Amino acid sequence: MPIKNRFAEMQREITAWRHHLHENPELLYEVHKTAAFVQEQLQSFGVTDVTPGIGRTGVVAVIEGKTNTLGRVIGLRADMDALPIHEASGVDYASKTPGLMHACGHDGHTAILLGAAKYLSETRNFDGKVVLIFQPAEEGGAGAKAMCEDGLMERWGIQEVYGLHNMPGQPVGEFAIRPGALLASSDEFEIKVTGKGGHAAAPHDAIDTTLVASQIVVSLHSIVSRNVDPVKRVVLTVGTFETDSTASNVIAHTAKLQGTVRTLDTEYRAEAEDWVRRVATSTAEAFGATAEVIWTPGYPVTINTDTETGYAIEAARAVGAAVDENTAPIMPSEDFSYMLEERPGAYIFLGNGDTAMCHHPAYVFDDEAIPLGCSWFAELVERRMPTAQFRPKDTRDASQKPNCKSARRSGRLAPRHPRKP
Repeated sequence: MPIKNRFAEMQREITAWRHHLHENPELLYEVHKTAAFVQEQLQSFGVTDVTPGIGRTGVVAVIEGKTNTLGRVIGLRADMDALPIHEASGVDYASKTPGLMHACGHDGHTAILLGAAKYLSETRNFDGKVVLIFQPAEEGGAGAKAMCEDGLMERWGIQEVYGLHNMPGQPVGEFAIRPGALLASSDEFEIKVTGKGGHAAAPHDAIDTTLVASQIVVSLHSIVSRNVDPVKRVVLTVGTFETDSTASNVIAHTAKLQGTVRTLDTEYRAEAEDWVRRVATSTAEAFGATAEVIWTPGYPVTINTDTETGYAIEAARAVGAAVDENTAPIMPSEDFSYMLEERPGAYIFLGNGDTAMCHHPAYVFDDEAIPLGCSWFAELVERRMPTAQFRPKDTRDASQKPNCKSARRSGRLAPRHPRKP
């Protein structure tokens, strides 16, 4: 594979960083040791512009190219946090903290971006600035949103933003991406049903919340089958069901349901809350009970902008064995979506081979993917910000770059890779 030779030379070193991070997992925003390690490595590369504490515990660093004639600024992002999972991978560098594990490969993502940072700081073979974004709390904490709210995009003048995620089941050395929706939104709901508790022998004197809540579960699943266009994707799941009684001869006074709604369609996402509220309250009312719905908005749909997806594909072609340019979207969510709401950009999948899936106790990040990931980041930078001698004649000035949101509204971001009919 045509990876950059420097990353083949650095692979053992980058792998050692990854194993260190894997042994020392941290959750959500409590990634203090991880952030300190990242900062230490960046400074050892000669990166002097390093700012910790963005989005509470995120780290932002800037590498300047040999020149900066066009004023272009590109952001590259990696997530740092682990998961509350007890590791069962069997690797000799397993987590040293019981109950915590890098089960989604964020240790690999961080190591890959550090490797790219070392290369870019050595060569600086680009015209402009690279902003390195090491983010906390992707796993449910919306760390990307926190960093954006801390002024990430404005403070560092980021014009485009890119990220990657490993993909188990996809061969190492292959990339997969698509323009438009790539990962789903994820919103959470809690439904508290209140009836009238009583004795199991006298149901006529009670309002059975177990029965009512069961009917709500069944009715909720009719939302997708009878409200959503069959060719579009919405997934509604009720994940928990509990009552205020554990006795077999008691009719519970209250019952609680919790679940999620995921979709690739922003229009359906906006309607989902109303659907859930109407179904829950109306069903409960029909049985003489009440239902209180708490809706918690989660991560938005991850939407790759067309032009930037094209740039990501070009870089992937240059360093990968194969590129699936119109991969099927999937229903997990990703908080990189918040960054893509702020700026144009793209998110790409990097093959992790035949391993256990992410979030599984036996998951293992494949270190053979490291040179590919590093090469993709570096290639993307050098292609998007070429120095004068390598610059194509039609390179646009940074001031001519369309804003993501306004370009979408005006239609100036014409599809570069049309979806299959």
